[in-house]
Amino acid sequence: MSLDPRRRAAPPPPPPPPPPAEPQPDSSQVEVDGGTVEEQLSKPAADPALGEDNFKLRFCTVCASNNNRSMEAHLRLSTAKPQPYPVISFGTGSLVRLPGPSITQPNVYNFNTKSYDAMYRELEGKDARLYRANGILPMLERNRSIKWGPERWQDWRVGTPRVGRRGTAPSGEGLPDPTYATDLGAAGTESGTVDIVITCEERCWEAVVDDLLNRGSPLNRPVHVINVDIKDNHEEALVGGKAILELADALNAAAVEERRIHIEANGGVGSAWDAGHAGSREGFDARVPDIIAEWQERWPNLPALWTLAWF
Repeated sequence: MSLDPRRRAAPPPPPPPPPPAEPQPDSSQVEVDGGTVEEQLSKPAADPALGEDNFKLRFCTVCASNNNRSMEAHLRLSTAKPQPYPVISFGTGSLVRLPGPSITQPNVYNFNTKSYDAMYRELEGKDARLYRANGILPMLERNRSIKWGPERWQDWRVGTPRVGRRGTAPSGEGLPDPTYATDLGAAGTESGTVDIVITCEERCWEAVVDDLLNRGSPLNRPVHVINVDIKDNHEEALVGGKAILELADALNAAAVEERRIHIEANGGVGSAWDAGHAGSREGFDARVPDIIAEWQERWPNLPALWTLAWF
């Protein structure tokens, strides 16, 4: 008997059509940090140096023998918190002179050829009790943890990179590898230039200024030369080092502000400011005398001198 076609099961209904695809957002219109990708790409790249913590003035501290006052200031600046300053240091004397057994018997050394460590070992061998009691051995112990040995300002070749081995005696006396990189505060001074020179005695300030005039400004780069008059003893050096750090902080804060203004006015570019072009630093240069005057009110026992000179 044939099956009645009217009794056959109805075919299953066709599957429903897939839902329409959702429109994909334009990648250039995706919100990213408060703006679209297109807007973000159209903005100039952020300069990492704009951050206040990323810029530091470069300093140079100077006294007569590059042992007491300039080295205390070197230590303070190179270990400043939260971020150390780039710093180098020099002496302006013809020789390094340290107190001896009497006023007529000083210990005399040449610059650039005798390390602090060698001086320490020599004086310890001569009379450890005497040189520890008068503070010379503790001073040299501090110094040898900062850099290799005393350097003379007049021998400094401004603009010559301070990288690799320093120009010391062939024996490298005092340290096995006397390189600039081992100095505290060396990072940032590789170019061989600084922004601020701080001397610790008026005759040192005069020697620095005269030397800069005699050099004839080959780099045409401005440098502020400031004297903070500090008596040459260990106690006054400690006080002076603290005062110099306070002055450095005030100068650097102003430099950060003026550098930011310059960068914003020049489309995010700060290369001219960093290179020390005189026109780009006019705002900072104009503020330095006022900063020193305010600092002097807090440190009246440390007379200050200032001039704008040129490398």
